[in-house]
Amino acid sequence: MADDGRYERGLAMMKKVYAGDVVTPPKGAMAFSDLMLEHVFGEVWTREEILSVRERRLLLFGAIAALGEGMPFGIQAKAALKNGELSAEQLREILVQLAPYVGYPRVAGLVGVVEKAIADVASESSS
Repeated sequence: MADDGRYERGLAMMKKVYAGDVVTPPKGAMAFSDLMLEHVFGEVWTREEILSVRERRLLLFGAIAALGEGMPFGIQAKAALKNGELSAEQLREILVQLAPYVGYPRVAGLVGVVEKAIADVASESSS
């Protein structure tokens, strides 16, 4: 497969999406990372003329919550705060909205994750 700049676009978009917090291995070190950067970030996330990064992130919150995955939810929450896409109040409201759809037990496990992301961003911004 010819490299048409997707890797570089993907790397730039990943840095934007995650506010520079997610470190990726060097190109060629892991086929999985290279493919993820090229496809997910170089082709999907870059389609901002259709859905914004914020809109894509909101969709991810639902999918991640439905899977019950706290760690990725926290990464998304922290990035949304750092990028100014969502406020702490809006993140908390996302949990209220998700609870009846994905289940209270799953969302209950995300409350602490969201509060940690809020505290971490507040701490980083006061440093």
